[in-house]
Amino acid sequence: MNRAGLLRHPDFRLLWLGQGVSDLGTAVTVVVLPLVAVIYLHSSAFEVGLLSALEWLPWLLIGLPAGVWVDRVRARPLLIWADVVRLAAIGSVPLAAAFDALTIGQLLVAGFVTGLATVVFQVAYQSYLPRLVEKADLVEGNAKLQGTQAVAGVVGPGLGGLLVHLVRAPFALLVDAASYLVSVVALLAIRSREPEPVPAQERNLRKEIGEGARYVVADPLLRVLTISPAIGNFFYIGFQAIVVLFLVRSVHAESGTVGVLLALVGLGAVAGAAVARPLGRRFGTSRTLWLSIAATAPFALLIPLTTTGAGLAFFVVGNVIVLAGILVYNVTISAFRQAYCPPSLLGRVVASMRFVLFGTMPLGALLGGTLASLAGVRPAVWILLAGSVLPAFVLTFSPLRGLRDLPTSPAVTQG
Repeated sequence: MNRAGLLRHPDFRLLWLGQGVSDLGTAVTVVVLPLVAVIYLHSSAFEVGLLSALEWLPWLLIGLPAGVWVDRVRARPLLIWADVVRLAAIGSVPLAAAFDALTIGQLLVAGFVTGLATVVFQVAYQSYLPRLVEKADLVEGNAKLQGTQAVAGVVGPGLGGLLVHLVRAPFALLVDAASYLVSVVALLAIRSREPEPVPAQERNLRKEIGEGARYVVADPLLRVLTISPAIGNFFYIGFQAIVVLFLVRSVHAESGTVGVLLALVGLGAVAGAAVARPLGRRFGTSRTLWLSIAATAPFALLIPLTTTGAGLAFFVVGNVIVLAGILVYNVTISAFRQAYCPPSLLGRVVASMRFVLFGTMPLGALLGGTLASLAGVRPAVWILLAGSVLPAFVLTFSPLRGLRDLPTSPAVTQG
């Protein structure tokens, strides 16, 4: 399939449409859910951190089994059911608010249930794309999907801030609930049918989890590409857990301004998704991967300098550069992993890596809320963003520096 082929690929277009709309709704919720906690429910810093932690906790609870489930069955039904569960969980929040019955407890449960479904969706999603398009089109497919996600990240927060101004915060979540419905319809319309996975001779959950985990541990590239972002996620998600709290209570920004700021920040993600493929071709995929973090992570230290007025530029510039680097990294590693790993192990490899990558996030979110409660919001932001620079050092001194391009076969690194 040529480069223009994916635009003419009807099933990929449906996947792209559904996920684009869903990503927009999710980007709205990134702003609205913590605003519901901070403004509508007047939650404490620890409760705001706990809300973020519960959204990521499912990666520790079911991240590894999810990889086994995905490798055992077709991915598309899992994607559909995950969207249905997220529709119900997010939709319950405005429903409860309509009867003045919304509590922080329900908000925490909704975040946790959404997180459970998201684990299944994300693992299945990574395994579904290679079953839908040719291997040669994986970089293009990932770039298009993550580029759309980046655009949604620009539009969504501003839309979320505007909706909170127009209606009570909980009702802005109706946009996210509706987006999951659109995703379900688009997935149901896909006509390609996946082949049934080859059944394992012996089905043993612990053994199958172990096969994926051992594959990651034994491979020096997959190993470093798990450890480094796991460290970054721990600290950066700690910051993300309290970013709305930081802007509202330390910088004294209005909810609409918060939405605009987070929308501007999303420009970094758009830029990163747009330049990932050209950078990979020009400098090599391995060099692009480690330099995308090493060259951008230090700019995170601009963010704690944020003040009102012109001082808001520190927040925008720091975040834009950091997110551009993260998106270049994400597009590059997604295509590498999908091409590099055996299809029969891909779900378990993705789950094993994300178990570590995302498993650090609830701990980081709890750290963010705890530090903000004990030391104050701005000092917590300084500590967390200083820690987020550490992955740059890990990648700089990793095996990636000795390669121009990432291999397409594990035989290069494993005997």
